[in-house]
Amino acid sequence: MKIIGILTSGGDSPGMNAAINGILKTAFINKIKVFGIYNGFKGLYKNNIKEIIKNKKINLINIGGTFLRSSRFKEFENKNIRIKAIDNLKKKKIDSLIIIGGNGSYIGSKYLIKEGFSCICLPGTIDNDVICTDYSIGYFTALETIVEAIDRIRDTACSHKSIFIIEIMGRYCGNLTIASAIAGKCEFFIIPEINFNIKNLIYEIKLKLLKGINNIIIAITENIYNIKKLSKYIRKKIKFEVKTVVLGYIQRGGKPISYDRILGFRMGSYSIKLLIKGYNNICIGIKNNKIIFKNIIKEINKIT
Repeated sequence: MKIIGILTSGGDSPGMNAAINGILKTAFINKIKVFGIYNGFKGLYKNNIKEIIKNKKINLINIGGTFLRSSRFKEFENKNIRIKAIDNLKKKKIDSLIIIGGNGSYIGSKYLIKEGFSCICLPGTIDNDVICTDYSIGYFTALETIVEAIDRIRDTACSHKSIFIIEIMGRYCGNLTIASAIAGKCEFFIIPEINFNIKNLIYEIKLKLLKGINNIIIAITENIYNIKKLSKYIRKKIKFEVKTVVLGYIQRGGKPISYDRILGFRMGSYSIKLLIKGYNNICIGIKNNKIIFKNIIKEINKIT
């Protein structure tokens, strides 16, 4: 009997549980024993590994976050820690590990592969910045959450004739910001992929005000500019009320929307089917609505 492990790593995203659900259902149908690694790579190192028993009550597809829990564990870069982690896997006779997470998690899998251990990676992050896929699990749910927040903030912006600067997650990727700015009809967006010129922003805001547009929303990706300082600068230059909102971790939480439930389940199920066929050391993605896979080492080497 083949024995696999499942691990979720990095920031949680809605749909991770759906992916786990797809893995479990397909694994149990094919008589594959499954172990859950709790708390990400840190749990792998600390041997927080437990078998997941087949249970009719397992129904995770509509639950946000990850029931396996997650963590960030920079210490995994240490070879001795990795060797201990692999030893823990071998003691359970686990021969393949399915990892759900972002690029940092993929790099963690690279370390394991270099030590001779088999891995398959699924893209789980709201940032949508993962290699080898058009969309990551959780992205669309986060987008819905952000657009709903923008709609609510717009009501206040209209009522008070004010400018709002909304900080959106994405780490160093502007996908969430630009998509939410379009869907939320924001007047401006600031993303890492385009150089930010504050003087140009002031000029464009003045033009909007001259046209009688007295409620303005600026969407900005995190890690670009301190929005408190930005609001003070705009207020000083334009003499207009400016407010700031950091959406923060509400963007990660909540029940996954249908698309993320289906995407997570499809990718999870597909990973087991690939393992059965003998594939390993790959990353799974979706391209043109088709689930695909590629060699993970080759893909990681493109970004590192």
